[in-house]
Amino acid sequence: MLRGGVLRFAGIRTRLMSSVAQPRLKSFKIYRWNPDQPEVKPKLQEFKVDLNNCGPMILDALLKIKDEQDASLTFRRSCREGICGSCAMNIGGRNTLACLCKIDQDTSKKVKIYPLPHMFIVKDLVPDMTNFYQQYKSVKPWLQRTSYPKDGKEVLQSIEDRKKLDGLYECILCACCSTSCPSYWWNQEEYLGPAVLMQSYRWLVDSRDQATQERRDMLNNSMSLYRCHTIMNCTKTCPKGLNPGEAIAKIKQQLAFQ
Repeated sequence: MLRGGVLRFAGIRTRLMSSVAQPRLKSFKIYRWNPDQPEVKPKLQEFKVDLNNCGPMILDALLKIKDEQDASLTFRRSCREGICGSCAMNIGGRNTLACLCKIDQDTSKKVKIYPLPHMFIVKDLVPDMTNFYQQYKSVKPWLQRTSYPKDGKEVLQSIEDRKKLDGLYECILCACCSTSCPSYWWNQEEYLGPAVLMQSYRWLVDSRDQATQERRDMLNNSMSLYRCHTIMNCTKTCPKGLNPGEAIAKIKQQLAFQ
């Protein structure tokens, strides 16, 4: 009885070792461009990664490529938990976060990875976010008040008013939505884009804020808000499952009935 068990165990071990020994190579075609070599055109460089020795996410593959194959590969990353928004890029034709995007285990399919579209590129997968953050700063994304409680305590908010912020405050400013928006591609010098407009609405509906009219006046022009044509790419691509399109529609509704 013991001998039969040992033989069965040995057979299972042999099969497991055989399966592990077979590499599962997955091809990743990654956008490369080096500003120090402006004469060299951007290209897609192919790397192969053994999925047996790699984590489940695209970011795991990128880190493995950088650590083991090409240390010059450049991309942003930080939290690895879908919180910081640093690793936003275009993966397989969709803007998303590399740390939340699972690797397709079908090794016959190649994965193409680009930086966020229609942005100036710093290097490889790193877009220049300067204009995006300047637009965010322009809407004054902080609590504005002219008066405070006389007792010196915090500004209170009801449970019902707090619920109005759900689906808005969770935005991590990864810019996936804005860079998927054709209107933002064409007018990003003046159109604020889905991410910034959703943050504008977050403060418009905050019961503690006292700059509502000032915020509305800032948005009430032909470019800042009304370049939105409700294409809804923003909502479709948001890696956090938020709905910037709905927030923009509610801003338009507020301005129409103010």
